[in-house]
Amino acid sequence: MEESIRINTERLVLRGLNADDTEAVFKYRSDAITNQYQGWIPKTLDDARLFIAKIAPDIDQYNSWFQFGIIKKEDGELIGDLGIHFFDEDKYQVEIGCTLAKNQHGKGFASEALNAIIRYLFRDLNKRRIICSIDPRNASSIKMVEALGFRKEAHFKQSILIDGEWFDDVIYALLKDEWEMNT
Repeated sequence: MEESIRINTERLVLRGLNADDTEAVFKYRSDAITNQYQGWIPKTLDDARLFIAKIAPDIDQYNSWFQFGIIKKEDGELIGDLGIHFFDEDKYQVEIGCTLAKNQHGKGFASEALNAIIRYLFRDLNKRRIICSIDPRNASSIKMVEALGFRKEAHFKQSILIDGEWFDDVIYALLKDEWEMNT
């Protein structure tokens, strides 16, 4: 895991997840009610261990996910993770997603972490477009990404199959030019 990438914000440190994070990741990600709109919920500690083992060792690798842990500076607690999907072979576009422990919701941590990642992706990695895939029932996530400057681009009907059930998917996007105009 590429340990050199550390992004600091006012209250958070973002760094690559590693095997030592397994129990904390399992604790907040296995909450099926809080994470009802997520595509993956671990059922066992081994599921969380496998999830972490599959994370790309280096950032910005085509067809991979890199997962940052979201750590509170105040007490060093791992409170969530933020994933970046490097799906564009030409390396201009990425998808991002965020999961936060239930007891940390409503404190601005997700927005703070996402703002830092957006800045990193546009300034340091020179990405052109960032997208988010969101379940349209997830009103709080939609409100948050809209507040960050993302705009809705598409609504796909029954496009994602999770545990034998079909769900809709909305795509939000932010272009580097749009972001620069608002920063």
